[in-house]
Amino acid sequence: MRAVVQRALGARVEVEGQVVGAIERGLVAFVGAAKDDDDADADHVAGKIAGLRVFSDDAGKMSRALSDVRGAGVLAISQFTLFGDVRRGLRPSFDGAMEPVRAEALYERFIAALRARGLTVATGRFRADMRVFVENDGPVTILIDSKRTF
Repeated sequence: MRAVVQRALGARVEVEGQVVGAIERGLVAFVGAAKDDDDADADHVAGKIAGLRVFSDDAGKMSRALSDVRGAGVLAISQFTLFGDVRRGLRPSFDGAMEPVRAEALYERFIAALRARGLTVATGRFRADMRVFVENDGPVTILIDSKRTF
């Protein structure tokens, strides 16, 4: 499972003009599942996100995690395009992405794993055409891959 995680002052996701998920301060996680991912991959990425120390302490150092920041949450957005491969041209191939039925189940597992860690989680809508609005903080962007390919 892959995730691109951005620290945000606020974020929301809309489907057909309606807000379906929003957070104030926290992390926005764009997540995608690979063909061979399983529950352990979802749990691994959720654990990494929950423990990321990317929020500043009183000295200005990034040493605090989500659980240390009052009111912080996660906005989790499914995004199969994280597996877009353009090594052989300019049109992305998504052959590495998991098929949608299994991917949705793994995405739900990922969300449950975050919530099991006591985090507030808002979501987009799986397979929907979404508009995501992120007020980046920093910006701070972290890449996470359960297979450690980058």
